[in-house]
Amino acid sequence: QVQLVESGGDLVQPGGSLRLSCTASGSIFSIRAMGWYRQAPGKQRELVADISSGGYTNYAESVEDRFTVSRDNDKNTVTLQMNSLKPEDTAVYFCNCAAKSSYRDTWRSYWGQGTQVTVSS
Repeated sequence: QVQLVESGGDLVQPGGSLRLSCTASGSIFSIRAMGWYRQAPGKQRELVADISSGGYTNYAESVEDRFTVSRDNDKNTVTLQMNSLKPEDTAVYFCNCAAKSSYRDTWRSYWGQGTQVTVSS
């Protein structure tokens, strides 16, 4: 009912920048928080950054000085600007949102397919 599509993943050099975008589509009544998670090889999926419908943000300590999350509520999009990238940022990045597809639906968590970010020289 709600689909998320990410874009922007790529191979970049250490110190480089990358911008990820995610757009929600389908049957959408309301969206609460939107955010980005990542999963590196051999590790559990972790929160990178999220942003509430009111614009409040949260960041993992490892990225808060380098990454910026933002959203456009009218377009149902969330973006992640990543600067000063490090090899340890290498992971599959997943878009996530909590949404209702109709007035009487419960809140559900939706995930995108993921986009690969590789930081290597």
